[in-house]
This record gives sequence, structure tokens and C-alpha cells, in this order.
Amino acid sequence: MLKKLSIRKIGLTTAALFALTLIYLIPSNDNKLDVSSELEYVAKVQTSPIFLMDKNSYAALTEVAVSGTNIEEKARELLNILTVGGADSKIPSGFSAIIPPDTTINSIKLDDDLLKVDFSKDFLDVKKELEEKLVETIVYTLTSIDGVNKVIIYIDGEILTTLPKSKINLPSTLDRAFGINKQYEFTKTEDINDVTVYYINEINNKYYYVPVTKYLNDSRDKISIIIDELTLGFNHNQNLMSFLSEETKLVSSNIDNKKMNLEFNSYIFDDVTTEEVLEEVIYTICLSAKDNYDIDEVVLTVNNKEIYKTTMKSLETKKNL
Repeated sequence: MLKKLSIRKIGLTTAALFALTLIYLIPSNDNKLDVSSELEYVAKVQTSPIFLMDKNSYAALTEVAVSGTNIEEKARELLNILTVGGADSKIPSGFSAIIPPDTTINSIKLDDDLLKVDFSKDFLDVKKELEEKLVETIVYTLTSIDGVNKVIIYIDGEILTTLPKSKINLPSTLDRAFGINKQYEFTKTEDINDVTVYYINEINNKYYYVPVTKYLNDSRDKISIIIDELTLGFNHNQNLMSFLSEETKLVSSNIDNKKMNLEFNSYIFDDVTTEEVLEEVIYTICLSAKDNYDIDEVVLTVNNKEIYKTTMKSLETKKNL
């Protein structure tokens, strides 16, 4: 995880270097340098999840350093990073912003768990094929902020209900049910189930996570679909990966008081001897569960023995990037 913020961090660095310089310049009585303690940073960098475009034009989950102290400040900062030319230095290598460069934010207002954002009309100056992706990145980024569950997008005071170029209709109030990186696999228009599955991709020898919302004719529980999708190993349609062994089986699942309990067979282990599970496997399962269920916690077990537990609040703040 990253650590706490710019001006404060610069000040601490300057003070630390000054202190070390004094130690070296002022001789001790026996002409020897005796440093008994190390200077270390006490301030930690505050980070926030963000969904940026990767080189394959997927909206991908990564994280960036932020300084906002409340929801509205943090939202404005994240939207600035999502704007082309807004804060390029904060964007991790290999990712890019998507909001058109001349877009300004007229206002941001939080109403309970609903965040209302009013953009200038420049917001709509995006290619037809990126219109829906633009909305997806904003909705998923803003709902990653603790305390925000829904978003309304305004354009110069008017609620955006239709994307002008693609003619896609939008609900006035948006949440993660809107989907992301959509993939349509249904063969009939009845009994369509939508499931968001997090896959893995790689850039600069580091892994990151890409959510894909699938629309398919499958009436099973979403968690069963998620595990089956992840055991396929490679999503050939999306060029995305999963490290979950194809032998892995979900033995049982239940939700008790917003805690999801998932029982697996031993093939979930990367090493049966040490009973280790790959971090990437844990996160693809837990991130997928989080986006499909109203839960606060996920517990993974094998043979009724707990092997991993995480809270939803901390889940998105531990990433490789």
C-alpha cells in the first residue's frame, strides 16, 4: 500500500535531511559518528481506488495518492485525475485518463450516500465508443469512496439520461449495477443474469484487476458463476487472466449477517503443503463477491478451517499498483 502525501511529506523529508546533515557536520568527542536511532517517516500516504483506462481500453482498478480530507474533496481530486491533462503525474504508468480535457466541474454535492456531480458540456466531447466507458469509470471510481453508493451526473444543471452519440439511455441515479467493461453472452432475452467478475492483467511486471460485467442466461447464484468463470483460467474474449485452478470447487456458500462464507476444496491452495493461496486468487474472488453482494466481510475456508478473511472496507486498498 502507498503512504501519506505531498507537501507534508516534502516537509518531513527536508527536516530529516537537515537533521542528518547536522549529525554528520558536528563532530563527536571521539571523532566517530554514533547514530543510535533511524529517522523514519511517520506520515503515511493516503490512497484511493480509481478506475483508469489501460492499454487495452478496459476500465481497470488501480490506486492513486490523494489529499482530500472529506468525500467531496476526494471526489473532486479523483475526477481531476480522471480528466485528460488534469493530474497526469499521479496516473500510474500504463494507464490513462478518460474525461475530455476541457471539462470542468461546476459542483459536487453529497446527499446521504448519493453524490451529485455537475460537469460542463465539454464532458460530452468524447468518442462514441467511449461514452459508456466514461460513465462506468466515473461511477465505479466515485462509489469506491467510503460513504458513496450512488451517483447522479449532471451536465450544466441537467441530469444526463441519454448519451448523445451512442443513444444509450442512463438511469438518473447510477450505481455499480450499471456494470463495467460489459460483455454480452446471452442467447435469449429472458432470464438474463448480470455478474461482475474481476480478472487479472499485467503491466510493467505487476498485476492489476479488471472487472467485467457479464450478461448471460444462467440462473445460478452469482458466486457459483463467479468461481466457474475464474476457474477457466483465461478469458479469450477479453485477453484477461485468472490464477484459480480449474480443479477448484466451491463446496458451499452462505451469507450470515452480511458475512459471506465460502467453503472450497483443497485445490484453491497454490501449495497444499503450506496451505498458501495466491494473493491474486484471493482478490479476484473477494472483489467479485463485493461487487455482486451487499456484504461487509468474506471468509474463505477449506475443510471447515479458515484460510482467509477480509472486510470490504479494506479490500480495495491493497493493490499491487
